[in-house]
Amino acid sequence: MEICLQGLERLEYRGYDSAGVALTAPGMDKVVVRKKAGRLKNLVEDIERKPMPLATVGIGHTRWATNGEPSDVNAHPHTSMDGKVAIIHNGIIENASQLRLDLQAEGYRFASATDTEVAAKLLGKIVDKIIADEGKPDLFKAVRRMARMLEGAFTILATDCRQPDIVVGARHDSPLVVGLGEGENFLGSDVAAFVATKRAMEIDQDQAVCVSADKVVVTDFDGNVVENPKTYTVDWDASAAERAAGIPFMDKEIHEDPAAVQRTCLAASMRMAASPLMKCVSTNTTSRPSTKSSSWPAAPPATPAR
Repeated sequence: MEICLQGLERLEYRGYDSAGVALTAPGMDKVVVRKKAGRLKNLVEDIERKPMPLATVGIGHTRWATNGEPSDVNAHPHTSMDGKVAIIHNGIIENASQLRLDLQAEGYRFASATDTEVAAKLLGKIVDKIIADEGKPDLFKAVRRMARMLEGAFTILATDCRQPDIVVGARHDSPLVVGLGEGENFLGSDVAAFVATKRAMEIDQDQAVCVSADKVVVTDFDGNVVENPKTYTVDWDASAAERAAGIPFMDKEIHEDPAAVQRTCLAASMRMAASPLMKCVSTNTTSRPSTKSSSWPAAPPATPAR
């Protein structure tokens, strides 16, 4: 839980109107959810008053309202009908209204006005169908199946108390990245959420990922395994996503703009200088004195490359 809360704190610069977490551990018969409208500190204070259980898996979210007003009920995470599955979601599910009507016709009830709860109820239904067909839950397969049914932009993370050692994610037109640790792995919409690790893995368009403490598996939405997903090193530290006490994030970013532009230009110029094309140009051209009038001295002839 502490890791989830720390990650959410690092993402506060994005702006939000509510926050929540869901925890899973062996022996739980439901996912434990806590969420509060307002600032992250409201959630933290609520947890301090009524502590949550220890867990092996956790997911956390800060929400900026798009479907439904800011409230405790509309905050993420949202759960399946039986409370065994919980999800968080970035983006907008454009066919949520029709999916809601379809589920209501089957007897599903909704507590919130969000498209995310629609996805949660749908995922719970799919998990139940897989259990009926195969005799055991398969959250990874269920998330892929759900992703093929959704329209719009989304990044979704899900956890199931019957599989308390994994988190499953899927993305379409919305970012998702894996943080690779030692004996722990992370999922987030931004590397700032898990800046404690310096190794990350890209999740590409229309891909799903299953993460445990010691393993990461990436597939497309049809279940085909993605071999050797691209990994990279995060070359910045936590201070880039933090601010001094009492200073708004906007002020921090305004004052950091000159240095950020300088670093960006320097990195771009270094890449250009190191590129084969630039090397070719620099070693196969010569310059000569200008024959035109200029206020600057003409350059001396360059020595041709050999």
